[in-house]
Amino acid sequence: MTDPLLEHHLTLNRRTFLHRAAVGIGSVALGSLFSCENRDISTGGQLADLGLPHFAPRAKRVIYLFQSGAPSQLELFDWKPLLRKMDGQELPESVRQGQRLTGMTANQKKFPLKGALIDFKQYGQSGAWFSDLLPCTARVVDDLCIIRSMHTEAINHDPAVTFFQTGNQQPGRPSVGSWLSYGLGSENANLPAYIVLLSRGKGNIQPLASRVWGSAFLPSVHQGVQFRMGKDPVLYLRDPDGLDSLSRRAMLDKIAELNHIHLEQFGDPEISTRISQYEMAYRMQSSVPDLLDLSDEPESTFRLYGADAMMPGTFAANALMARRLSERGVRFVQLYHMGWDAHFDVKGMTSRLARDVDQASAALITDLKQRGLLDETLVIWGGEFGRTNYSQGLDAGFGRDHHPRCFTIWMAGGGVKPGMVYGETDEFGYNIVQNPVHVHDFQATLLHLMGIDHERFTFTYQGRRFRLTDVSGEVVRDVLA
Repeated sequence: MTDPLLEHHLTLNRRTFLHRAAVGIGSVALGSLFSCENRDISTGGQLADLGLPHFAPRAKRVIYLFQSGAPSQLELFDWKPLLRKMDGQELPESVRQGQRLTGMTANQKKFPLKGALIDFKQYGQSGAWFSDLLPCTARVVDDLCIIRSMHTEAINHDPAVTFFQTGNQQPGRPSVGSWLSYGLGSENANLPAYIVLLSRGKGNIQPLASRVWGSAFLPSVHQGVQFRMGKDPVLYLRDPDGLDSLSRRAMLDKIAELNHIHLEQFGDPEISTRISQYEMAYRMQSSVPDLLDLSDEPESTFRLYGADAMMPGTFAANALMARRLSERGVRFVQLYHMGWDAHFDVKGMTSRLARDVDQASAALITDLKQRGLLDETLVIWGGEFGRTNYSQGLDAGFGRDHHPRCFTIWMAGGGVKPGMVYGETDEFGYNIVQNPVHVHDFQATLLHLMGIDHERFTFTYQGRRFRLTDVSGEVVRDVLA
């Protein structure tokens, strides 16, 4: 007769064996699939060993000053005297051509033209027109490459931001910073390759989802690391109360041993990510406090960036932090400044947001240039789409609706032509008449400046080879230095 207790133990052992066998077989299959899906069909090699950069890069690092909410190009960069002359008159149908409208103005019976309420002047050798709202940026105009002919398909904020950041309007694609982290890594082993900074302007805030700096199907080690305002810019980085650094080191070593055992058992690549991220966090315990200690910055630096540079979480403080991060070899620094959604009071809202960013944006260019870093650092400034040339609402506090057909961004340093204005819109500021630049063209150009051929830089996932520029995009060679 069988001992019931022995039978119970045998049952448990059979269950454990079958469970582990099933998991093990699944893990082998998953590991094989992962290995195949990470393989570059054109070369037969692993994507983690692409031999990047493909050619000599013009830039080593990127600082992207993303103005979330879509600044009005008509109040800032694209001077249209005809709009002021025809103020209040109806937008000609021959100009609008039945183009798509948002739900906020689709039911308007009239589309009265509205000229900028801000004066413009010409600056620099390029003679570029700049709004009086951007006096500091105007003074560095000869360092800028201004693109006035950007366009996109997205007409609402979330898909438009997602499109610029990931190359697709739908969620689920890696962000541009994640692509660069994956392809090029970081120049500093003690800091992440991709860091995100957020600031809020005095305007209409559009929410930002953290997925726009996520890594999606790329290994999660390449997602953006958000630095926050306050004494703990990276959460859970400090040693817990009662735990010294030696004890923490011993704890991490034991955790790493366990994770390596699990990695051997299951082959899940995310376990490798966990191991590396624990180690990165440990190294950041010493690198981040040094980064945040501004005592080594001279008083002239704070005068350059403005008084807000001493206030954590402001655009000015983040711009200064971006320079310090880039200086230390962080590959991609992303600043999001929220509040530009001017559906009402476009003059007041744009004025307040411009005051937030004007001095610090120009200071960043000047600071990088003085330190000999601008040539190897690509700085980008712009939002997700533009603003209409007609009024949304008819009262004195009029606003401008979303306009994907044409808008302005600027770039500086990192291999682009300085003192250049590229592209042109019609005299109504509604359509592009010269040198259109699509979102994918912009992304292809960014990758090119980093030494990457956007058509060859792919990652195979679920049987398809994905890339940042999807299936389109041309490098805008006219803007290359």
